[in-house]
Amino acid sequence: MKAITITRPGDPEVLQPAERTRPEPSGDEILVHVAGAGVNRADLLQRMGSYPTPPGAPEDIPGLEYAGEVVAAGPRATRFAAGDPVMGLVPGGAYAEYVCVPEATAMRVPRGMEPATAAALPEAFLTAFRALFMEGGLEAGESVLIRAATSGVGLAAVQLAALAGARVFAGSRQAERLPVLEELGANSAFQDSGEVVRRAVGADGADLALEFLGGDFLAENLGLLRKGGRLVLVGLIAGRETTLDLGTFLSRQLHLHAFTMRSLPAYRRAAITQRFAARFLPAFESGQLRPVVGATYPLAEAAQAHKDMQDGKVMGKLILVP
Repeated sequence: MKAITITRPGDPEVLQPAERTRPEPSGDEILVHVAGAGVNRADLLQRMGSYPTPPGAPEDIPGLEYAGEVVAAGPRATRFAAGDPVMGLVPGGAYAEYVCVPEATAMRVPRGMEPATAAALPEAFLTAFRALFMEGGLEAGESVLIRAATSGVGLAAVQLAALAGARVFAGSRQAERLPVLEELGANSAFQDSGEVVRRAVGADGADLALEFLGGDFLAENLGLLRKGGRLVLVGLIAGRETTLDLGTFLSRQLHLHAFTMRSLPAYRRAAITQRFAARFLPAFESGQLRPVVGATYPLAEAAQAHKDMQDGKVMGKLILVP
């Protein structure tokens, strides 16, 4: 099969097409002919040599999410048949023509959705689902602060939170992107800078904040929570280090949660996937939720997709297609 490989740690140009042996399903696995693979920041880190792959994942083939068609199944795989459209998360290897996955980690593509569009769904929406509801405990009537909301996970989180009946405060540094946040359900969309965030959230503060940036933004966002509020750390784009006043946690009874998705064992990916599918997959078929695709690229142009993600030129998910 054809695959995009990391020939050595470095800039996007190190991504090169190569021939690899097509995997074969065993046990409870299914083999999927990939119609689309999402591009994620973890792929960029892996390409640069700063994000080692989990055990069992291909070290030189990036790609954490896929959508496509089942072509074969192992002897204990019974949920899907050949020809079924599926999508899901993998710890690596999705930048390829075929990927082999445990069938419990796969979801059926929503009816009427093109496979390439479906490839924009798993990583963003499953991460947002876990952050909002499993870690953040968001409930109807509560408020959530989502900065960097025009990232893939941010766009998904805005939609999920709004559909769940929460009040959504969503920020972006690019003013031209704010109408999209309002269209997707944000109650307040603001250009993210300084006191603008405080005025948007209001004196009471938010019940929950999703933290994509890290660095000094972490302390800033803790200060935007109401007493007893929760912050869920999802990313570290702005840095790994900051200084916190622990007295803030004690006096305001704050809660800090953190998680990653890629290192999860298959049974935990499966549990999150199945909970999400049961609650929200019908909303994609009804049009209440939608993945936001920013651009599509031929698989052979993965390097260009990485460049565009680094430059922040495109809002929405970047998808590689055959």
